[in-house]
Amino acid sequence: MNDSTFLSYGFLFAGVLAASFSQVLLKKGAMRSWPSLLREYLNPWVAGGYFLLVCSTVLNICGLRGLSFLNGPVMESFGYVFVLFLSRLFFGERVTKRKLAGVGCILAGMLIYYL
Repeated sequence: MNDSTFLSYGFLFAGVLAASFSQVLLKKGAMRSWPSLLREYLNPWVAGGYFLLVCSTVLNICGLRGLSFLNGPVMESFGYVFVLFLSRLFFGERVTKRKLAGVGCILAGMLIYYL
């Protein structure tokens, strides 16, 4: 793997991580009650979530420029893994056997794809 390919995978990985944090911020904003409809959509949690979503898109575009377009969906699958652990970290959600089995299936699918 040359430096350009390694960098492209780094961009994709950073994009997936940004999208995962974006989901966490949006959920955090949705869990609170806001005094008005305007504040519901214009608050730090939602603004930060959408900002990270835009950053994720830019990072994905930069990453896909140097790779085959087929690598994008596979790398995006990492988002489910990140969201599982971020939900545990930020919301105290339980990591059940069923969720771990789902993550195992995702990782197995990625491994099979790359073989």
